[in-house]
Amino acid sequence: MQRDLADFERHLAELLGAQHALGVGNATDGLNFAVRAANIGRPGDEVILSSHTMIATAAAVHFAGGTPVPVECGADHLIDPAAVEAAVTARTRAIIPTQLNGRTCNMDALQAVADRHGLLIIEDAAQALGSRHKGRCAGTFGIAAAISFYPAKLLGCLGDGGAVITNDDAIYERAYQMRDHGRNREGQIVSWGVNSRLDNLQAALLDFQLKRYEGVIARRRKIATLYTERLSTVPEVVLPPPPDSDPDHFDIYQNYEIEAEKRNELKEYLKDHGIGTLIQWGGQAVHHLKALGFTQHLPYTDRLFTRMLMLPMNMSLADDDIHYVSDNIRAFYGCKP
Repeated sequence: MQRDLADFERHLAELLGAQHALGVGNATDGLNFAVRAANIGRPGDEVILSSHTMIATAAAVHFAGGTPVPVECGADHLIDPAAVEAAVTARTRAIIPTQLNGRTCNMDALQAVADRHGLLIIEDAAQALGSRHKGRCAGTFGIAAAISFYPAKLLGCLGDGGAVITNDDAIYERAYQMRDHGRNREGQIVSWGVNSRLDNLQAALLDFQLKRYEGVIARRRKIATLYTERLSTVPEVVLPPPPDSDPDHFDIYQNYEIEAEKRNELKEYLKDHGIGTLIQWGGQAVHHLKALGFTQHLPYTDRLFTRMLMLPMNMSLADDDIHYVSDNIRAFYGCKP
C-alpha cells in the first residue's frame, strides 16, 4: 500500500470518471466488499444476478450473508431487465448486473427497475474495464463495482488482482478497511477486515499497461470487425454486435462469444484444425449448480448454454489468424471461402 498502488488507483479512477478506485486482491473479494459495505447480507436479503456469470458473482453475495437469485439473460447474453423485474420480492435488496464479455448492460432499464423497487445496483464489471453505455463507463452506474485484473483480462497483472470502484465516500471507507485488516487511512484498526491488498508490484505493472490500454481496446475492436466481415453471412452462427453498430454501446470485446448450431461438433472441428475455443464457466450457468442449492428453471439460458462458444480473441492474434479461424468456421458449415 505504497506509492505504486496509490498512483494506479488514482489513474484508474481518472480513466473511469469515478471518485474512488481501491486496489484489492481479486475481483471476488472486491465484489464481496461492495456488497457488505452497502449493508447487504442480513438473513433473507436477496440479490438478483444473471445466471450467465461466473460463480464468483453469486459467491460474493453468499459470503456476505445474502441469498443470490439467478435470472435469465437476454439475446445480448447480459441480464434481462424484464427477468429482474419478475424476480423482485419483498426481500430483494440489490441487483448485480454482470457487464459480460466487455459489453455494458442496458443500465437505463435496470436503473428504472431499481428505482421502482428501491433497490441498489452493484456492478460486476470484472470483464468490462473501458466498456461504456451512453458514454458512461461500466463500474460507475451503481453504488459500487468490482473489476478484475486476472491475467486473461484486457488489463491483467501477474496473478489475481482486482479493484473496487465507487463514487460513495462511505462505501469507499468501509471497503478500504475491509481489504486491510480493518485499518482506516490513519492506520488504526477500527473494524474487522481481511488481507486482500493489491500489492505494489502488481499495481506498478497495471499502471504501466494502463498507458497503452486505449490501443489494446482498439485492436480487439478491429478483431471483432474482422470476425463480423467474415462470419456475418454464415446463417448457423449468431455474432456479438459489431463495433459501432449501436450508438448506446462501446464494447471492448473481452471475449468474442458467438452462438452456433452444432456447437460441440464445431468446437471439435476447430480443435482438429489447431484452433482453441472455450465455453464460459465450463458450460454451467449459476442456476445449473444444484449442489449449491439453486432451483431456478431458466429455459432461455439453458438453450444458450448449448450454443455459446468463445472464439480466439487476444492481443497475440494477427489478421491472418482471424481469417484462418473464419475460413474453418465457414468450411464446417459448407459456406464458400
